Amino acid sequence: MAEFFDAEPVTKGYDAQIARRIMSYLKPYKLFAWIALLALAVSTAGELLTPTIIQRAVDNALVREWYGVDPSIVNSLPKAYDSTEVAIGARVYVRSSRLSGITDKARKRWTAQGLLDQEPSYVFSLNTQREKKLSISKSYPQIILSDDWGAIPSRLLSSLPSDDAAAIRGGDNVILGRYALFLLLILVAVLLATFTMTWFTNQIGTLIMKDMRLQLYQHVMEQSLAYLSRQPVGRLVTRLTSDIEVISQFFTDVLSAFIKDATIMVGALGVLFVLNWKLGLVVSATVPIILIASSIARVKARDAFRNQRYWTSKVNSFLSEHISGIDVVKYFVQEKRVAEDFGRHNHQLLKANIAEMYVYATFRPFVDFMSTLTTALAVVAGAVLFLNMEISVGTLIAFINLIAMFYSPIKDLSEKYILLQSAMASGERVFGLLDIDERLPDQLPRLTGKDAPTVIRGHIELSNVWFAYKNEEWVLKDISFVVNPGEKVAIVGYTGAGKSTVANLLARFWDVQKGSIRIDGIPIGQYPLKRIRRFIQPVPQDVFLFQGTVRENIALGLELSQEKLEEAAKAVYAHEFISALPQGYDTPLSEGGLNLSLGQRQLISFARVLAHEPSIIILDEATSSIDTETEKLLQKGIEGLLRGHTSIVIAHRLSTIRDADRIIVLGQGRLVESGTHDELIARRGLYWNLYRLQNKDME
Repeated sequence: MAEFFDAEPVTKGYDAQIARRIMSYLKPYKLFAWIALLALAVSTAGELLTPTIIQRAVDNALVREWYGVDPSIVNSLPKAYDSTEVAIGARVYVRSSRLSGITDKARKRWTAQGLLDQEPSYVFSLNTQREKKLSISKSYPQIILSDDWGAIPSRLLSSLPSDDAAAIRGGDNVILGRYALFLLLILVAVLLATFTMTWFTNQIGTLIMKDMRLQLYQHVMEQSLAYLSRQPVGRLVTRLTSDIEVISQFFTDVLSAFIKDATIMVGALGVLFVLNWKLGLVVSATVPIILIASSIARVKARDAFRNQRYWTSKVNSFLSEHISGIDVVKYFVQEKRVAEDFGRHNHQLLKANIAEMYVYATFRPFVDFMSTLTTALAVVAGAVLFLNMEISVGTLIAFINLIAMFYSPIKDLSEKYILLQSAMASGERVFGLLDIDERLPDQLPRLTGKDAPTVIRGHIELSNVWFAYKNEEWVLKDISFVVNPGEKVAIVGYTGAGKSTVANLLARFWDVQKGSIRIDGIPIGQYPLKRIRRFIQPVPQDVFLFQGTVRENIALGLELSQEKLEEAAKAVYAHEFISALPQGYDTPLSEGGLNLSLGQRQLISFARVLAHEPSIIILDEATSSIDTETEKLLQKGIEGLLRGHTSIVIAHRLSTIRDADRIIVLGQGRLVESGTHDELIARRGLYWNLYRLQNKDME
C-alpha cells in the first residue's frame, strides 16, 4: 500500500518558541512551581555545603595541623577560613591553612631564620582532662604548655601510647560530633527538600499532562471529518498519549534537573576556586573537552530521537490500522505479507532505538573517563600542593568530592538533554496539531444566544448544491429539493450516486462548495454546530457501540429515566431482546458491541437516536443489515415514532420506502426523478429500472 501518511514535521534541536509554549502551561501552577524552586535551592545549597563540612571536619578534628610562628610575622600571614591564633610560650600557633597563601621562598626564608616551625604541631586545650594532660607533658619535654593550651609535635603525638594520645585528642571527639550533627541536619534538609521538589514537580507534570491531553482531545474532536479522514488513528493516539507524556517529563525530569545540575556545576566550580584557585584551574582544564563532546552528542541525540519518534509513530499507525482491519487481512490470506511489512517497520524502529542507545553508550562512558582523569589530575596536583603546605588534607578530600559532584550533573545533563530533544520533538508535533484549525466555519451572521432557535420545524431546502470531497471531482451536481416539516422523503439511486453525501451535508459533517442548504429558511452554517447536531440525528450505515452497558449506549450522556429508555427501545422493537439479555439494560457490551448480533446493534443505534428526540432523522441505509422480519417490525416502529417529524430515508431496499411521501432518485450526482412510488413506477425511468431489478433478484 502507498505510504500516504508518512509526512512528519522535522524537528530542530532546542526550539525557544516551543519551549515558551510548553512553559505557558505552567501558569496555573505558579505556586507549585515556586515551592519546587525553593526546595530545589535548599537541596542544591545543602549538596554544595556537604564537601565543605567534610573538609572542615577533617582539618579541624581529624588532621589538626598547626605551625608555630614568631609573633613578628603573624600579621604577614594571609587570612583563611579559620584564622584562629593560639599563643603558647614564645610562639603563636596558626592553622596550616594560613600558610597556603605564602610563597615557597618566603616559607624557606622564615624557616631558616627560625620564625616558622619546620614541622607541624598539634594544639590541644587544657580545659578538659587537665591533670592527665599535665602528667603526660612531664614525660615529654617537647610538649609546650601555657595556661589553657598545649602544643605537641605531630610526629610525637603519633608515637604516643593510645591512652595518652586519646587523652590529648579528647577534644576532637566533641568537634567531630558537632560537625557530624551539622552534616546530619544538612542531609535531612536535603532529603526533605528533594522529596518536596520531586513531589511538586511530579504534581506539575501530571496536572499539565492532564490539561494538554484534554485540550488536544477537545481540539481533535472539533475538527472536520475532512481533516480527520486524512489522519491515521495511530498517529492521533501517539500525540494524545506518548507525545504528551514526554512533554510531562519535561517538567518532572528535565526542567528541574537542568536548573539543579547547572547550579551544582557552577557552584562546585566556584567552591573549587575558593578552596584553592590553582587546583581549580587543574579541574577546569578538562571542561572545554567536555563541552566539545557535549556539542557532538547533542547533534547525535537530536537525529537519533527524531528518527526514533518517527518510526514509533509509523509502527503505532501500522498496528492500529491492521488490527482494526484484521478480518480483511484474514479474508484475503495476507497474514504473511502483513507480518513481513510489520517486520520491516519494526526493524527500522530497532535501528532507531539502537542509534538512540549509541548516544548513551558513547557519551556516558566518556564522561566517566573524564571524571576519573580529572580526579587523578587533582590528586597528583593536590599532593604536590599538600607537600608544599599550600592545601590541607581536608581540602584535597573536598576537591575529590567536588569533582564527582561537578561531573555527575554532566552525565545527568547528557541524558536529560536527550529527554529535552524528545520533548522538543513531541512539543513540535503536539503544537503542530493544535495549530491546525480545520473546523467547519460558522457562516455570518452566526446565530447565538437568543437568536439561535431552541427547536425547529424541520423544513429542509437544498438549492443548487454542488459538493466534492476532493478538488472539483463533484459528487453532487446542482441538487435542489425541498422537504417539508413532517414529511418522509426517501433518497435512492445506484451506489456512488451521492445518497450518503446528502446525509453528511444535512448533519453538517461537510460544507457545500456551491449552492446552499437551509433549515427553516436559515442557512445551515449560521446555526451553532452543536445545536444543528441536536436538531438533526443521522443513523449511519456502520453501527458503532461503545464499551459500556446497553443503557449507556442508548442514553449516550443524557440522564434518561427507565421509562424513556424503554419507550425508545419499544418504538424500534428492541425492548424484547434487551430484556432477554443477562442483565437487561445494564448488560455490558464488549468493544464495538460484538457480543450482540448485527441486527441487535442496529436496533440499539435506532433507539439511541430516537431517545435523543431530534427534529429531523436521517436513516442512511439503516435497514441494510437487518433481516426482513426484523425490518418489518422496525418499519412499523419508525413510522409511528416519526409521525409529525421530518425524516429522510436512504435505502437500497426499495420495498422499505414505498410508503414515503416522496422519493428522490439520484444518478451520477444529479437529481434524476422525484415523486411517489406509484408515480415513479408509471414513469418507467431510473426508479422503475431499480425496482424491476430488485424484484427480479427476489424472484
